[in-house]
Amino acid sequence: MHNKLNAARLGALLAMSSLSAMAHAEPDALAKAFGARETVISASLSADGEKIALVAAGPGRTTRVHVLNAQEGAEPKAVLSGSGKPEYLTSCDWIGAARLSCNIFSTQRYGDNVYTSSNVVAVDAEGGNIKGLSQKRGENALGYDLRGGEVLDFLPGEDGAILMTRSYVPEAKAGSLIEKKAEGLGVDRIDSRTGTSRRVEAPEKNAFDFITDGLGHVRVMGLWDRKDTGYVTSQFKYLYRGADGGGWRQLSTYDWQSETGFRPVAVDPAKNIAYGFERKEGRFALMAVQLDPGLEKTLVYANPNVDVAGLVKTGRDQRVVGVSYVDDYRHTDYFDPAVLAMVKSLGKALGGKSVHIGDLSADGQRALVWAGSDVDPGQYYLYDKAARKLSPIMPDRPELAGHALAAMKPIQYKAQDGTVIPAYLTLPPGKEDAKGLPAIVMPHGGPESRDEWGFDWLVQYYAARGFAVIQPQFRGSFGFGENWLMGNAFRSWKAAVGDVADSGRWLVQQGIADPARLTILGWSYGGYAALQAQAIDPKLFKAVVAIAPVTDISDMLRRNRYSATYLEDRKMLGTGPEAANASPANHAAEFQAPVLMFHGTDDANVDITQARIMQSKLEGAGKRSRLVVYDGLAHSLNDSEARADMLQQSADFLLQAGK
Repeated sequence: MHNKLNAARLGALLAMSSLSAMAHAEPDALAKAFGARETVISASLSADGEKIALVAAGPGRTTRVHVLNAQEGAEPKAVLSGSGKPEYLTSCDWIGAARLSCNIFSTQRYGDNVYTSSNVVAVDAEGGNIKGLSQKRGENALGYDLRGGEVLDFLPGEDGAILMTRSYVPEAKAGSLIEKKAEGLGVDRIDSRTGTSRRVEAPEKNAFDFITDGLGHVRVMGLWDRKDTGYVTSQFKYLYRGADGGGWRQLSTYDWQSETGFRPVAVDPAKNIAYGFERKEGRFALMAVQLDPGLEKTLVYANPNVDVAGLVKTGRDQRVVGVSYVDDYRHTDYFDPAVLAMVKSLGKALGGKSVHIGDLSADGQRALVWAGSDVDPGQYYLYDKAARKLSPIMPDRPELAGHALAAMKPIQYKAQDGTVIPAYLTLPPGKEDAKGLPAIVMPHGGPESRDEWGFDWLVQYYAARGFAVIQPQFRGSFGFGENWLMGNAFRSWKAAVGDVADSGRWLVQQGIADPARLTILGWSYGGYAALQAQAIDPKLFKAVVAIAPVTDISDMLRRNRYSATYLEDRKMLGTGPEAANASPANHAAEFQAPVLMFHGTDDANVDITQARIMQSKLEGAGKRSRLVVYDGLAHSLNDSEARADMLQQSADFLLQAGK
């Protein structure tokens, strides 16, 4: 890490504190092991099955692209790197026998605002010949569009050529007749070796999405509905193009606020259908719409208890092979018999672990496979079908080798109104029937997200420190159907945060938690819920940790007032007295528990002003609170040393509860 948390910086951070009951300790070996970022960020197999590309975490914030031969014991070669200041490599895919396209994501503060940008570059498998594939941003641009685009299709029979989206802004120069009027998102065909391009779909001002058929044809376009003021509504309009080409035709509309209508996500050229999601009986189901004027719609897959979570696609053409959903565990139903047989065989060979087919060679004979579980952080393997051989490639978290991990158990509890709430309970390793433990209630972020059974570095660290950890899937969580969302968990915060508080009460009632050492910790919306729980019952939790929390809805809306989605944000978050009551910063006087917060200065999801407002309000009310700031880090605190520091400080702080 180039910008280490040295003693001087730590001293500056601690000087911000109004909470002096706990001395800060440097991260120990345990915090460093669990705080280390996941080693493999993405993995891709070349079409011929001969080479593997891995995007991996390096020291500190760095990321690197490694290429290696697809064989056990092969030595990886670094061909591209990102410093993390501000650019991170997020994924790489094979676009030719010896050519890769890689996505780069950046977050950086300029003045009072944080901006995110993306770019796509191509690089040879041996390194070198790096070409920027995103549309260049001209010095005479009349605005800005920081979308770098995405690769849509690897063109069959054209090694190194791709279809990708590119964003355009008008350009003009005073005193010159030369101007460029193209504006919005379009699709270009690009030769990744020379950088030459050809327009395939003209830029559309309101376009935000294009879907191809895996064979080089653009078949679906998504458009925002935009008012004359420049603000967008919650309506998406989708258009389609027939198999024989021709002009765009109406496919569907989708409202992202009410989550109604058909939202396409993939095209099957052989069946001439668009796969997509639509609510049926209150839950998302997988539907198929025929891409012809009749637009015949059929139900492909539905689950009576939970939402269908997503499609499973694989291979160079991103062929749809299955569908997944999550109840207590994630399940996948495969449409493709060959892939199903492969997954079943590999599951048995790997002792029943969760198996995911990450990538397939063009002939289907070689596959990149990931396998893991709640007590296994995961491992990538190369599977050779003909040789019936499974070779380890790279573990996700080698730092945790030799550390005992804790089982994650699905449980249920009742909220105060009698609603049964699903949750996950993790006890310290070796504690099968624990009583009177220090405990953490850990609400997830989102809020329209959910926890899943599997390895979780935060949960596992706190379990290793002796905590019982419960993860409530409170009302407002995604995946349990429309009624469970209750609109959203900001405007329905009393139900959502009430469910969170009730999970803590359940831990005490079961004798698992020592009521004097019951604490709460959350990230993003989870941090919001951890703080807002003080407005529900200020005596319940003895200490609060909030990482990158939302704290003041009115200020969040003020900062978003120039965003295109501002009017819809107001609908989602609420305004006036409703927003004020839903904001933890306005309940600072009610707090009884000490608070520790962590936030990165370059957080584009939740600006650091949110934590600073909360800290100021708590200090003004004479409460015990401290804010730890990480310079240059975004919402995920994507830095191994910062994460280790956060783990050490938070666990030490929470263990002080009740003492």
